[in-house]
Amino acid sequence: MYDFEGLSLEQQLSLRHFQMQVAKMTREQAQDFLVKLYAEMLIRENLYKDILKHKWGLEEG
Repeated sequence: MYDFEGLSLEQQLSLRHFQMQVAKMTREQAQDFLVKLYAEMLIRENLYKDILKHKWGLEEG
């Protein structure tokens, strides 16, 4: 298994539930899910960057 020390107990339980869901997926479902998850991560990263730019007054214009 994986070691996720920095997670709260609630997060660890949520992760375990997620692991069980992924284990039930077909290979194709898992691959599709990973692509969607990665896209969401990129969107979240852009959102964080925009928030920081705004907070630090680094916005263009």
